[in-house]
Amino acid sequence: MARVSDNWERLVRATLKREQLRNVGQGDDRGPSGIAAAVPPSLVRTNIEAILQAADEIQDEDPTVARILCEQAYSLAQNLDPNSEGRGVLQFKTGLMSVIKQKLAKKDGAQIDRNRDIEHLWEFYQRYKRRYRVDAIQREEQKWRESGTFTTANLGELELRSLEMKKVFATLRALVEVMEALSKDADPRGVGRLIMEELRRIKRVGELTTYNIVPLEAPSFTNAIGAFPEVRGAISAIRYTEHFPRLPADFEVSGERSADMFDLLEYVFGFQNDNVRNQRENVVLTLANSQSRLSIPIHQADPKIDEKAINDVFLKVLDNYIKWCKYLRIRLAYNRIDAITRDRKLFLVSLYFLIWGEAANVRFLPECICYIFHNMAKELDAILDHGEANRASSCMGDGGSVSFLEQIICPIYETMAAEASRNNGGKASHSAWRNYDDFNEYFWSPACFDLAWPMRKDSLFFLKPKGWKRTGKSSFVEHRTFLHLYQSFHRLWIFLALMFQALSIIAFNHGHIDLDIFKVILSIGPVFAIMNFVKCFLDVLLMFGAYSTARTMAISRLVIRFFWGVGSSVGITYLYVLVLNERNQQDKNSSYFRLYMLVLGVYAALRVVFALLLKIPACHTLSDMSDQSFFQFFKWIYQERYYVGRGLFESMSDYFRYVLFWLVIFVSKFTFAYFLQIRPLVKPTNTIRDLPSFQYSWHDLISKNNNVLTLVSLWAPVVAIYLMDIHIWYTLLSAIVGGVMGARARLGEIRSLEMVHKRFESFPEAFVKNLVSLKGRRISFNPQSSQESQAMNKAYAAMFAPFWNEIIKSLREEDYISNREMDLLSVPSNTGSLRLVQWPLFLLSSKILLAVDLAMDCRDTQADLWNRICRDEYMAYAVQECYYSVEKILHSLVDGEGRLWVERIFREINNSILEGSLVITLSLKKLSLVLSRFTALTGLLIRNETPELAKGAAKAVFDLYEVVTHDLLSSDLREQLDTWNILARARNEGRLFYRIEWPRDPEIKEQVKRLHLLLIVKDSAANIPKNLEARRRLEFFTNSLFMDMPSAKPVSEMIPFSVFTPYYSETVLYSSTDLRVENEDGISTLFYLQKIFPDEWENFLERIGRGESTGDVELQENSSDSLELRFWASYRGQTLARTVRGMMYYRRALMLQSYLERSVGVDDYSQRDFQMSQGFELSRESRAQADLKFTYVVSCQIYGQQKQRKAPEAADIALLLQRNEALRVAFIHVEETGAADGKVSKKFYSKLVKADIHGKDQEIYSIKLPGDPKLGEGKPENQNHAIIFTRGEAIQTIDMNQDNYLEEAVKIRNLLEEFRAKHGIRPPTILGVREHIFTGSVSSLAWFMSNQETSFVTLGQRVLANPLKVRMHYGHPDIFDRIFHITRGGISKASRVINISEDIYAGFNSTLRQGNVTHHEYIQV
Repeated sequence: MARVSDNWERLVRATLKREQLRNVGQGDDRGPSGIAAAVPPSLVRTNIEAILQAADEIQDEDPTVARILCEQAYSLAQNLDPNSEGRGVLQFKTGLMSVIKQKLAKKDGAQIDRNRDIEHLWEFYQRYKRRYRVDAIQREEQKWRESGTFTTANLGELELRSLEMKKVFATLRALVEVMEALSKDADPRGVGRLIMEELRRIKRVGELTTYNIVPLEAPSFTNAIGAFPEVRGAISAIRYTEHFPRLPADFEVSGERSADMFDLLEYVFGFQNDNVRNQRENVVLTLANSQSRLSIPIHQADPKIDEKAINDVFLKVLDNYIKWCKYLRIRLAYNRIDAITRDRKLFLVSLYFLIWGEAANVRFLPECICYIFHNMAKELDAILDHGEANRASSCMGDGGSVSFLEQIICPIYETMAAEASRNNGGKASHSAWRNYDDFNEYFWSPACFDLAWPMRKDSLFFLKPKGWKRTGKSSFVEHRTFLHLYQSFHRLWIFLALMFQALSIIAFNHGHIDLDIFKVILSIGPVFAIMNFVKCFLDVLLMFGAYSTARTMAISRLVIRFFWGVGSSVGITYLYVLVLNERNQQDKNSSYFRLYMLVLGVYAALRVVFALLLKIPACHTLSDMSDQSFFQFFKWIYQERYYVGRGLFESMSDYFRYVLFWLVIFVSKFTFAYFLQIRPLVKPTNTIRDLPSFQYSWHDLISKNNNVLTLVSLWAPVVAIYLMDIHIWYTLLSAIVGGVMGARARLGEIRSLEMVHKRFESFPEAFVKNLVSLKGRRISFNPQSSQESQAMNKAYAAMFAPFWNEIIKSLREEDYISNREMDLLSVPSNTGSLRLVQWPLFLLSSKILLAVDLAMDCRDTQADLWNRICRDEYMAYAVQECYYSVEKILHSLVDGEGRLWVERIFREINNSILEGSLVITLSLKKLSLVLSRFTALTGLLIRNETPELAKGAAKAVFDLYEVVTHDLLSSDLREQLDTWNILARARNEGRLFYRIEWPRDPEIKEQVKRLHLLLIVKDSAANIPKNLEARRRLEFFTNSLFMDMPSAKPVSEMIPFSVFTPYYSETVLYSSTDLRVENEDGISTLFYLQKIFPDEWENFLERIGRGESTGDVELQENSSDSLELRFWASYRGQTLARTVRGMMYYRRALMLQSYLERSVGVDDYSQRDFQMSQGFELSRESRAQADLKFTYVVSCQIYGQQKQRKAPEAADIALLLQRNEALRVAFIHVEETGAADGKVSKKFYSKLVKADIHGKDQEIYSIKLPGDPKLGEGKPENQNHAIIFTRGEAIQTIDMNQDNYLEEAVKIRNLLEEFRAKHGIRPPTILGVREHIFTGSVSSLAWFMSNQETSFVTLGQRVLANPLKVRMHYGHPDIFDRIFHITRGGISKASRVINISEDIYAGFNSTLRQGNVTHHEYIQV
């Protein structure tokens, strides 16, 4: 029977293993194995998977403990789903129970004593801790944290140790959970007491608690971020103090941390625990980064956050709330900023973030959040003045429970959901339901305080639609009608109509203007008044549906403007008729004409005055300060006073450039219209109109009424072109202005490989000045002598080398270049003792051979030869480097008499060079022979040492000696060396070059390898790299080094940012089946990719160690190669894998920059170890610094559903999580529960996960939502639910079909500094970024579309941003000011169909709320 059980267990494990391999993907050795791989998605709410993973880990070490863990996992599954209703639960339980039954019997047949399970588990737990020195490591960690020092020594050992400890703590976490569950039945005086003590102590261990970025619950050995002084200062700033209200004695604080402000807010208002944890980390990181930007030294032992840092955060977070209160003329919830303590400021900031973090769809209502915050801040203020912490009445339910979500957010959400249900999937009329903006506009009026606090559920705001009856809008109704074409663009229609009328009158009067003709031209007055009245009428008409809820003042303004339009149109038309009568009667009095001119003059003057008050900054400020009711009344009539759209003015210089741009367009347009459109038709029109009438035998349609139809046919095309050609003139001028601006910005200076070669010498200095922070430079830019200048150039090259080499390495990893091209493109470290700058070999290739040819053909002096060599500056560099390298290498190889010979030879050559007699001292025709001998020597030295190679190298050195002495040197010098006694004796005794010192010094080994390549590479460098994409990227990057950009700050002081990618169900990673399946033409995806990227396919095969003839079937047989093949193909398509790889370059760049900044400790740039980048990815300080500044969240909306149905996309996303430790995935989790009446209720959660040490999802936060978050458009709703998990002050929005590059990622610090740069009277809130369309190589159509898009994102947006200052947001990869936008409704709008193109509305919203949108082209994504 035991044998049957063994077979059954093996069968179950094998089945589960196959399922795991099928779901997660072959070749991934970090995924879970055995039973843990088959946990159904419906059981993921507990740690069943982690417990079973631990059981698998310790199965061989202690089967009894493994059995105990399996039993506990079964108990958890039974408690969670006792009826096995979930998908796959019954099969899972059956398989798990079969394994447990087999373990319950020992091999001798005796039963296991389960009463001792807890004791056995405790004993194993103690052994396990001792085995891995857990307590000792924790003590070391504590000492390291307390010291506040960082070290980069033994990075490889540290990384391996860190990885091992992560696995140990993952197992310990499972053991602790099982012990805690079983300890309830243990002897409280024996092992039970020991377990409880251990549980209380173990909660203080950071690795046993799940965290996102900062381990706030307890310190962490594997994460250095908690040791940064600014982080510790931020944690200290929010810590609970004795003057705060006392929390109840039974209030538990999780982990080792002390109580803080968030604990009080959680207790008082009933915020969700995970929301509190999430926003606690958000506030800590915000304060820490604000402190680091001040560049103020912070005390290591007792770090404190500066008052200025707290004020900056406070004012920025509550800026919209402050403006809202000012707009509604209400008092702030707190006193003046200088009258409240820093603790109160932090309380208010924390409260705002907690409200925002749990608001769900209400986040689209920023002023509603202001209203909620205003009232809750008042409650908090009263609570803080008491000695005991009391629950807030506004969040208290009927049963005495406190829940912010249930009492505040749910009622608002339910009202919005009821309205959204009426839109019929967006097909219903917009006027039939309230959208997000309608709800938000309710809070733009003091009437919103009718809601009271706690909110009255019978308020009009909560009025839900019933049947066909509509609920009223707030201030605007979106009617679907073509009348909007006129209403929205009435100014342009009126302007074009009036100009056409005036030009036509002038043309029909042959360009002659006198008083009578001028009176006719003044007919534009009545036309203007009538067209303006039509606009006022449409305003009244299209407001239908909002009269019941709109503000009285808004309706009054519409009525006043309507009657003003009626009166003005009638009055001006009547007055003009009198002027015409007066003109026809030849009345010389002209009183009506004077009156008409006076009316028009006064009206025009008023329009000009109000335009100046709204457009010119000084006048606008003056008008805001004026309290004169008469003045404010007319200003209100001219422009409605809304909360948004106020203060839309620019500086005078920007305004002047804007006016000048359009003035040129209009002058060109109307000049063209008059001389080439209107005037040429005057004579034909008069001729046709004067034709006599004819009698036709057939029915006449053409010549009736003076040939009106003929004239209409003649003028219609002209009028149509007149109305449309303004866009043509705009396109022409924008192309000219954009081209000039691009040239001034130095775009396109480097557009070929030849130009890269010519200017490579200037790259290091430009790179250091722009992309290296002052902390990373530590050098002066003012050399005093040529020697200092040479040393500085070498220092520039030393700082440039690690970055350039990482860029080249990334190109190799992406298979754009081969191994050989990588060697040729790499820049030497320039940190050795060699006196000159060493350039990459692709610049110096074949230069030595060409120089030798010049020398062998030389019949002139040394100076003439050197001048010919210096005509090619890189040839001169190659000759000098070769000479100095040969000397250094030979000097390191030999000793004794051999070293004396080397020193003598080079001393003689140096003297000859100084005397200008080199061509006499050396027989230059023998240089090729010398080089051949030395090449043979280096060819041996680049290999690993063996006795045979050592003998061969010694012989090669002796051969070199023979050739140099007897062939290269002059006869006089040869005789001197032959008669040199010391050398002759050693040669005769056989000791000369008998033994050499094999190169072991890293610097010498690098020089040998480089010199060997320098001597043997004969190919031209003109085609390196061969790949066109690699060329394009290097050309753009090197060109951008010379463009204007802000200076880079140190990584510790840079602006922190997040990258945000929404994902639904697109391709994550091509599967093996996807690559092999053929279309109707018999072409597979893999075959197609191999043909359009042939060089990249060859480079891929070389990278994985395969030959060029390797077939697809061979790659599929190896799991590792198969997985690499999937990634190779996916990186060439529009996949999420490509986007994730590109965005993670930001982290890699920041780690490299941080590592090098920390490595610079002295000013001696000749040190060998200076600026070496090896090991930067293993440095936990650099990784922690990068995590402090960069966060990447992918919002996979239906990831939870994909996991439940075991979709391949879920497995691929899990694989991406495993390969990128800093990647976070947010998704909507849906829980279905059945009711007694048979109805299924759903609960929605917003979750954030990361990969644990076993490669499985580890839940970080789970925040309950008030309901289904998808009330509007899917993409913005997807962004909204996950934006709470982002961090930093900036957020870059990236679609999942975009890519990024390491060379562009190193410029992100410069780009983020644009938020602090001056771009007009307002700081930027959206940084526009150039986008590269990478699909242009797929087909000719894709190439055309790519170029079309490129022209828009370059020329088009360049002009929109400057000089027009009207650029909005046209998609990605723009960077948002995160705090600005999350406090003003988010980074997109989500109302169904109305905001179907959600991206553009982010720019509208930012501009209307006094933001500023810029555009920058020195970086591309």
